[in-house]
Amino acid sequence: MSTRGGSLGQRLERVRERSFLGRRHELHFFRAALHGASGAACVLYLHGPEGTGKSMLLRQFALEARAAGRIVVRVDGRTMPATADAFTRAVRPVMREPGAVLLVDSFEHCRSLEGWLREECLPRLPWGTVAVVASRHEPDPHWPADPGWTGLLRVLPLGGLSKPDAAAFLRQRGVLPHLHDALLEFTGGHPLALALAAGAAVRTETGGGADCADPPLGQDAVATLLRRLVGTPPDEAHQAALDVCAQARVTSVALLRAVLGDQGEDLFLWLRDQPFVQTTRLGVAPHAVAREALRADLRWRDPAGFAELHRRIRGHLLERTRLAPASRVLETVGDLRFLHRAGRFLAEAHGRPSGGRAEELPRAVGHEATLIRRIRRQEGPESARIAAHWLREQPESFLLQRLGPGEGAVGCSAWLELTPFEGEAEDPVVAAAWAHTRKHGPVRAGEHIALARFHVGEYGDHRPSPVMDASLGRMVGEIIRDDRLAWAFAVLRDDGFWDSHLRHHAMEPTAGTVTVDGHRHRLFACDRRALPAVFGGAANAPLLTGAAPGPARSGQDPFTAAEVLVLGEEEFAVAVTAALRALRRPRELALNPLQHSRLVLAHGMGLKDVVTSAIGSLPLERGGDKGYRAVTAAYVEGASTQAAAARRLGLPFSTYRRHLAWATRRITRIMWEHELSGTPLLSPADRSRR
Repeated sequence: MSTRGGSLGQRLERVRERSFLGRRHELHFFRAALHGASGAACVLYLHGPEGTGKSMLLRQFALEARAAGRIVVRVDGRTMPATADAFTRAVRPVMREPGAVLLVDSFEHCRSLEGWLREECLPRLPWGTVAVVASRHEPDPHWPADPGWTGLLRVLPLGGLSKPDAAAFLRQRGVLPHLHDALLEFTGGHPLALALAAGAAVRTETGGGADCADPPLGQDAVATLLRRLVGTPPDEAHQAALDVCAQARVTSVALLRAVLGDQGEDLFLWLRDQPFVQTTRLGVAPHAVAREALRADLRWRDPAGFAELHRRIRGHLLERTRLAPASRVLETVGDLRFLHRAGRFLAEAHGRPSGGRAEELPRAVGHEATLIRRIRRQEGPESARIAAHWLREQPESFLLQRLGPGEGAVGCSAWLELTPFEGEAEDPVVAAAWAHTRKHGPVRAGEHIALARFHVGEYGDHRPSPVMDASLGRMVGEIIRDDRLAWAFAVLRDDGFWDSHLRHHAMEPTAGTVTVDGHRHRLFACDRRALPAVFGGAANAPLLTGAAPGPARSGQDPFTAAEVLVLGEEEFAVAVTAALRALRRPRELALNPLQHSRLVLAHGMGLKDVVTSAIGSLPLERGGDKGYRAVTAAYVEGASTQAAAARRLGLPFSTYRRHLAWATRRITRIMWEHELSGTPLLSPADRSRR
């Protein structure tokens, strides 16, 4: 038995001191206050969610204060009554010792005293006292609003450890190096999560179990994290709000309403008040480790619910993207990418060597020469000549990218929108695009094509970078938004790097390549008319967002481009007339080409119901009742002849034919407009409810 001197507590302190890692930023400000550095704040307010190491940092502050000869007084909000009298008694030793250090831990348990602490308690402390308050919650807005506290108070948010410090933590705990990356990614450097992950990893290694990096934490560790970080939500609605918050990049009232109904605003206010949730410009978001723990827990306890929630959030984000102004497209597409961030396709294609995310700027006047110079340097003189042509023709199509406000441009790209057969003679790449449309689906009246072109940045040729992120994000956003877009093309170097990624985004490489300045370019094509399910909302989103391919689809799932028949306007009109005449003959109707049109496949109902919906919309138009009665008598009720239908309605035959012809033209126009836009007609049942 050991007879060494000292106590167990002293041994604990020595081990804690040796194992303390990181927090250089916070230590810098505490040491400045401790040694009376010029301009140093004498009150520090630490805040961060549970498990970020606030108590451990306060212990380190105490060690350094005692080493400097200071008296240390510690107050723990968990064990002290939340009253002014109790707090005053606890801090009384500080009043008697000028230069003492006051450390207040777990102040979230005494939040009711915050005003008193700011207005009465701290101002009574002797000059030279250093005070540190640690809480799960940010200080209330009265602190920064009071000019008296300017220079005296410094607020220090406490997040995860830096990556080097977190890796050192894992090494200290004996975690083998090959497990580090997965654990660091899951925990985000959160100290409590790191400790739980390290324990799980060491147990797995020594016990010979499965690799704990998949998943990074066992479910017991996830449950422990949730108890410590999140606690127990009041009811199922609040748990659902947490699950939404964990999946979405940013959670807004609008998102919660779309997914959870009218209680969205109340749930948002509750989320905003949680200590593990941060408030941002666009809404609220949980701290990284809380997010990952919540996601892992939902995926484990309710896989079907996880998938359904994912689907509903995706539907809301697709609708936001469809309706967003041009200036918000990258933001909304970024939200979609975040939702699908676990997929390997996004991870491989959207790595950022710079560590930054580009934002888009409209091309400013005076940047033309810079853009052409960059394109000439990276693409060559012929590409520069072609770009100069498009700059003259479509200057608004060229966009600059920068990494943040005030930063210089890091690159540029173009989103060219072309009507038949614009640019065919001037640009061989555009000529190849038009040739593809002639062969695989001509552009119809009122439609156009678009090309994502001239991706020029400082991170290499056509490789993952902020410029490529912004350029491809713009492309995805416009495919979702643009109702009259027939074909979208991405123009990239023909080296195979992007093939699988773009195929996953419903963009197929075209046959052949185009060589410009000795560089072979490949066009990746998407017939946007074959992707109407974007506009049906949540359930039928196509693979534009990086989601992993799923199991075999059911009858309600999205269709593929190969199933869609793109008809010209004249062919479409003939097919509508034939469908009207065959409305009461199912076998004949089943052979109608409209069965494979975008219009029908987007609706989730059969051709008969689509035609009936178009007929049902006629009375909503001025004078439409006459046409509605005529077409109903002829095709819905099935009069034996048009003369018989005219007699049934009590109309002269010529008047009846005029009403029927008007109705047929109007039904054709209604269906054609929905075919072009991809938006669904109301079903008869939906119309009756309205």
